[in-house]
Formats: sequence, C-alpha cells, structure tokens
Amino acid sequence: MQDQIIIIDDDLDFLEIIKGHLLKSGFKNIYTEDNPMKAASLFEEGKVFDIALVDMTMPEMGGLELLEIIKNISPRTECIMATAVNEARIAVECLNKGAYDYLVKPVSQGDLIFSMKRAMEKKRLLDILDIGKSQTLPQLVNKKPFKPIITRSQKVLRVLKEAELHADSDVPLLITGESGTGKELLAWAIHAASPRSKFPFTPVNMASLTGSLFEAEFFGHTKGAFTGAQNGRTGYLEYTNLGTMFLDEIGDLPIELQGKLLRVLQDGEYLKLGSNVHQKADVRFIAATNEDLEKLMTKKVFRKDLYYRIRGGWLHLPPLRERKEDIPLLAGKFLQDYDSSAKHQTIEEETLCLLMEYDYPGNVRELKSIIQSAVNLAQGKPISSDFLPAHLKKRKSISTCLPRPVSGDIEPLAQIEKSHIIRAYKFTDRNKSQTARLLGIGLNTLRRKLKSYGMME
Repeated sequence: MQDQIIIIDDDLDFLEIIKGHLLKSGFKNIYTEDNPMKAASLFEEGKVFDIALVDMTMPEMGGLELLEIIKNISPRTECIMATAVNEARIAVECLNKGAYDYLVKPVSQGDLIFSMKRAMEKKRLLDILDIGKSQTLPQLVNKKPFKPIITRSQKVLRVLKEAELHADSDVPLLITGESGTGKELLAWAIHAASPRSKFPFTPVNMASLTGSLFEAEFFGHTKGAFTGAQNGRTGYLEYTNLGTMFLDEIGDLPIELQGKLLRVLQDGEYLKLGSNVHQKADVRFIAATNEDLEKLMTKKVFRKDLYYRIRGGWLHLPPLRERKEDIPLLAGKFLQDYDSSAKHQTIEEETLCLLMEYDYPGNVRELKSIIQSAVNLAQGKPISSDFLPAHLKKRKSISTCLPRPVSGDIEPLAQIEKSHIIRAYKFTDRNKSQTARLLGIGLNTLRRKLKSYGMME
C-alpha cells in the first residue's frame, strides 16, 4: 500500500508495536514521531499524510489540540485517536473535532487494521469524488501498470485515476462497458498496481461455467470426487490465493450458480468437491460485464445481493465512438505492432478520415483487427482505403475530414495541404512523430511546415 501514515505517541514501545502491526498487514511508508510539537511542524511544512494515529495524552501538546492543527492544515488527513481512557464523552469530542475513529489502548492488531482500512477507503472515495469535480486532468502516480492502455481521452484518463485509487484496496470492483472496450486490460492494470501484483491474476469467463463444471473449476476437487477423477484438481480460488480473480461476463453466469459465488465473496470460504473441510481464499475480485445488470435484476435473472457485493467500486469504460481522439493513437500503435517489414508503413489521410468517422460497434478490438488486416493486405505499402474492409470502403462521408471549396471555387493546393496537416496534428493531440507517420512525411518536413503555419510550440 502506497499511503502515507504517521503515528504520534510519546510511548516509544507503543510506536514500535503499532508500526510492526501495520507492516505485517501490508502497509508501507509509516512514520513515527514521539514529539507532538515536531509532528505539528511536519504538517505546517507541507508534509502530506493520508492517516494520522494520534495519542490523546502527550506532554507539551494534547491529542485534541494536535487534532485541530492537523485538520486545519490538512483536512483530508484522516485522524484516528488512541487513548487509555474509555469514555463516551471523550470519543464524541474527538469525532466532533473531525477525528475518523477512536481506539482504546491496548489496541489490538485486528481493531487497528480494521480502522485503518476503513479510513483508507473513506479517503479513496473522497479522492474519487474530487476527480469528477476537478476541471484539471488527474495525474497517475504509478504510471507503469497503466502504460498498455493507450489514450488521450479525458474520460478514460479519469477512469484510470479512479482505477489507481482503487488498486490499493481489497474492495470488489465492477467494470462495465461495451464489448471490446478493454475491460480485462484495465482489470490487469489494477492488479499490477496493487499490493497483490506478485501473485496470480486469473481471468475466468463466467459464461463458460455451468452446473458441476462451475464447482469443479472454481472450487477444485479431491481425488475420486466423481467418476473418472483419478487425481485431485486445484480450483481457481486455491490457485489465485493472495492474487486477483477477474470474473469476465459476470452477467452471463446462470442464476442458480450466483448464490455459490456470493458465498465465496461474503465469507472467503469454499468446499472442494469430495471434501467436507472448509477452505479459505484471500482473493480480490474484479468483475466485468457488457450487460445492464440493473435490467437483469428487474427480470430476476441476476441477484441483487450479488450485484451489491461485486459493486464495491464501479468503473465504466466509454466506447471508442465517444473517444475519437484516441483512434489515431491506437491505429498508430497497432500499425507498429503488426508492421514486421523493414519499412515503416503509414496510413493515408483519406484512410484516417474513414477510420475517424466509423462508429466501431466492436470498439478497440475491432479497430485492432481492421489495422491487422490492412497491414497484411498492404504488404509494406501505405495503408490506403483499398485495404480497409468493404463496409468502410463504401463509406463516402469523408467530407468532414477534407476542406470544402469556398464559394464554389477550388481551394489552392497549398491551403488544402495546410488544412490536412493541421487536422492531422490536432488528431494526434500535437504529437509530431505520430502526425508525421500518419501523413507519410518526414519529421523535419512536418516541423518546417508547422513553423510556417505558426503552429510550432
């Protein structure tokens, strides 16, 4: 976990014990301070902490006074108070001054971790709400896991930031979006950004699991559990222990099996086929669907209790037709992936226009297959419209990409070229290398023309 935590207490033994509990539970970046005055100075200097565990009784400055200082300087720091006095009056006073929780010493590891995780979840929820309200684009802290997701879309960038905030949590997630929008890729990125990244990521197609196959594959079975079972089998849950399980197409899981899945989500317990000994699995669940689960619940083919269990957090990936600015980027990336020749292929502008105007019912997956097919057909030549699928070649609506004659006159060639180049430059969000590749011209040529247009930054 990447959150910043500070423990403030004048008892050095207490500091070491609490720090040890947190480290064993997977928390990192833990600071300890035995002087409340120094702790207050850290906040005044601009040091940011997500959670502060504050002792109520300390020399020089009491816990309530320090709490007020922290909340005034850093209102988003969640404060948990610790005291040896178990009095309702003191607890109420702490909560009224902005504390998140109140723990009584000696603090057990279970109570400590439970309170810490709840405080973290509250902070993440507030941060997610801020993403929706903010006018500026959020920045990823841990960019590497999300690098395979190619985008400049503001909608998608906000989803990625929410995904990063959810990554440190164990709360189940639901990812929705049309087929081909990249739900599994996002689930994998969340796993890679999480503390579970060193353990398995197991994608499971829920539509393929029916009847006894669900229990055999999901829970596993012992030797001789049924006819023909010569050996035992490790189920998905046992294999994925400490990792992340991706439940793809959760909306297609038959309703008679949904209750069995719900039991695992609630208790983390399951029974192998052929065994009466309950086993536990520590697994983080991420579910995905292209179905409208609320409509399925209305039709009574999806359980409400399962829906609310898997939707601890919700991420929605927009379709490609709502993020057209990503089409040139994705097309360029797929072109690089599939161009195995020594020459670097380019996409002609007319072809790019056709690609930009198409609505992609199959989303990113469909664009990828279109580019792959075009590369195979072009054999190293520029990608012209001749190499596109028939339903795209027949489209004649490229007028929105090409400049129209003014007052019935044909525009000068230089003006048409300028318009083409500027449009392509804007399509790639002012990425010069990408623009040069798409237009099939040299990078230096592009720079020279942009400079003459007054477009160089």
